[in-house]
Amino acid sequence: EVQLVESGGGLVQPGGSLRLSCVASGFTFSSYYMYWVRQAPGKGLELVASIGNGATYTEYSDSVKGRFTISRDNAKSTLFLQMNSLKPEDTAVYYCARRIGLEYKYRGQGTQVTVSS
Repeated sequence: EVQLVESGGGLVQPGGSLRLSCVASGFTFSSYYMYWVRQAPGKGLELVASIGNGATYTEYSDSVKGRFTISRDNAKSTLFLQMNSLKPEDTAVYYCARRIGLEYKYRGQGTQVTVSS
């Protein structure tokens, strides 16, 4: 059974930083591209960042480029998202995800990130 467990969210002031983690199990983590997606209140899922299985490929949405960094530790089956210079518009539930085709079929329970003064 595929399991993804996110952690690291919280309340942070604008300009602050958070590091999200996602521990994966139930599949060969190193064989898959992985994604961070987020969902703000009343909005749909937004792709934030992507990383290849070997971590040489990364891609970011324009809204987070230059502020967020996705990384992975295949030996520990763990995905990370370093978030710097956070803005109120980054407030959302953040999920790590594994995709099947174009569908983010596997997601964890999510971790809430709230950016507010």
